[in-house]
Amino acid sequence: MKKVLHQVCGCAALTNCLCVNSRTEMRKTMRRCGVLMPISSLPSRFGIGGFSKEAYEFVDFLAASGQSVWQILPLGPTGYGDSPYQSFSTFAGSPYYISLDALIEEGLLTEEECASVDFGDDEKKVHYEKIYYTRFKLLRQAFERANINENTAYHEFVEENKHWLKDYAMYMAIKDSLGGISWIEWEEDIRLRKLQAMADYESRLADDIAFYCYQQYLFAAQWLKLKSYANDKGISIVGDIPIYVAFDSADTWANPELFQLNEENVPIAVAGCPPDAFSATGQLWGNPLYRWDYHEETEFAWWMRRLSHCFNIYDIVRIDHFRGFDAYWAIPYGDETAEGGEWKTGPGYKFFEAMKKALGNRPVIAEDLGFLTPSVLKLVKKTGYPGMKVLQFAFDSRDENDYLPHNYPNNCVVYTGTHDNDTVNGWIPAMSRKDLAFAKKYLDVRRNADICERLIRTALGCVADTAVIPMQDYLELGAEARINTPSTLGGNWEWRIESDACTQELSEHMLELAQIYGRNPKTKKK
Repeated sequence: MKKVLHQVCGCAALTNCLCVNSRTEMRKTMRRCGVLMPISSLPSRFGIGGFSKEAYEFVDFLAASGQSVWQILPLGPTGYGDSPYQSFSTFAGSPYYISLDALIEEGLLTEEECASVDFGDDEKKVHYEKIYYTRFKLLRQAFERANINENTAYHEFVEENKHWLKDYAMYMAIKDSLGGISWIEWEEDIRLRKLQAMADYESRLADDIAFYCYQQYLFAAQWLKLKSYANDKGISIVGDIPIYVAFDSADTWANPELFQLNEENVPIAVAGCPPDAFSATGQLWGNPLYRWDYHEETEFAWWMRRLSHCFNIYDIVRIDHFRGFDAYWAIPYGDETAEGGEWKTGPGYKFFEAMKKALGNRPVIAEDLGFLTPSVLKLVKKTGYPGMKVLQFAFDSRDENDYLPHNYPNNCVVYTGTHDNDTVNGWIPAMSRKDLAFAKKYLDVRRNADICERLIRTALGCVADTAVIPMQDYLELGAEARINTPSTLGGNWEWRIESDACTQELSEHMLELAQIYGRNPKTKKK
């Protein structure tokens, strides 16, 4: 699909974009559906999903199934707990996703070298420890055979991305040389980026730095090829970016002035959420908080570079924890829970004014879930961005709530669940008797076994411009297929789809639903 100038907002987005201020007459072209499916969850003979032929086959499946949106999770290199929301860089891509098949085809690796490696023997699960100890060895072999000195495309990539790539590659090389410890534990001279120390490490680790640059070159080339293939099939990629960066990241080490750190670069306060009905002590995320006054003084320059990068690799950007732009929960560094935090004022609409000035009107999804104050709701409305509605949050028998479909505006994205929810079939047994009875009455079903299908139909049939269904729900999988349980370590981000799961029968069913509910403009209803 070729990029066109949007009739209403003037952005260079794909047709059927989610731009702000879209008129009523554009609704028909905007009504669409898609799936939520992490790259890591794709099938692969190499232990984790990536940019291999299976990804292209999944795109073909989506296109044949009447889908026009593929929502993924953050693509960055994973750090603590293997979470894509705790990445070593907000700009870099995960080397785990680089297609080894492509490197075999290029003669940089052999079939025998890849086949001899233990990536784990469970096709339903990512074994991160085994991936970590094997993937980099193979990539290093490819790097040593690549002759990057004569690769013009590689050198052009390095030059075009120098504003973040050099710092990231150096950060990772130093981290490796010091046994993987966080940069806050490094010697003072390199922790504080003193010139002589920087020069010494750059000279001593030159080959390792180049290796990390090469990984990013491969990642970008392969990902953009896959994205282009999806776009040509009429599928837009929804990328997900966390509002915060990890403390143990190149972003924080290289740009301490952007964050609430003391003169030793130790955090003053960190991010999280206050206590609520789901957590008596709140959520302690530990991410460094932004110095929003500094960002405003620079017209949010770092953020604009970050978002510009995101719009180069995604068609639509979902911003996680959108409410943090209105107000954020600041927890004193060193606290063991989030209870001692306090609300602080964020940049508000000034941020999005700067964004529209710098980047134009770009398609954004605002993750506006959780406890929302009137000021947060006002900010989301003022931006014009679609918010999120999650059907698993709708069936509270105690009172009316905004997640019930009859309360939806057109300008929103509806989900049966997200990566932080259980699958629908995993969620049902955990419901209270009253909530379950209310859900059955609302959905007009008698059997628990019918809820998943009816919930999907409810999402597709509601007025929301866009409906996104986790792939696990189309497959009617249970709790074993849950992606993540918030505030827990271990067992998360591991689920993988079986290689034979995307059947012709399922494709025909998804296509039929897309047609019935007017979310597949390419074909007429049967």
